[in-house]
Amino acid sequence: MQVQVPTKFGVFELMAYSESAEERMPHLVLVNPETDFSTTVNVRVHSECMTGDVFSSYRCECGEQLDRSLEYINEHGGILIYLRQEGRGIGLINKMHAYIKQDQGYDTADANKILGFGYDERTYEDAVSILENLEIDTINLITNNPDKISSLEQSGIQVESRITLDIKARQENLQYLKTKKEKFGHKLDF
Repeated sequence: MQVQVPTKFGVFELMAYSESAEERMPHLVLVNPETDFSTTVNVRVHSECMTGDVFSSYRCECGEQLDRSLEYINEHGGILIYLRQEGRGIGLINKMHAYIKQDQGYDTADANKILGFGYDERTYEDAVSILENLEIDTINLITNNPDKISSLEQSGIQVESRITLDIKARQENLQYLKTKKEKFGHKLDF
């Protein structure tokens, strides 16, 4: 299914990807209609973050990454794949439990471990399937996450270049960003 969606960032084609028509929370793809799919495509693979994306929480920079990505894609062409894997793949309720642990002094990675999860439970197979469905095999990836790059490359997607997302650190998310940089290897300049 595909529909046109006008947004504050521009007009996009919205596509839903799911295993069945009854799926209530499908992965989503926003496509700049001017995108040339015969060349290297700008791609953002964005994992759902209800608190950041919808409520503009300052505990993370996810909502700001989403906004900057859509601005970039509107201006330069490309697609945004919105994967439904909230809280690094642990879900919203567990993410809230992780927030409680963070408020007790644990970083975001250790909070997930204490709850019985890995540092990051996300996978990118569905993003690869979507790219294959759209016949995209060479991309410029909008990300700071080296694991995302290697996951896509190991799946046969050629990442020609990385487009940096520079988001200013805030007091509320400084420790979170330090953890992303130190424990996850994110390419952050602060």
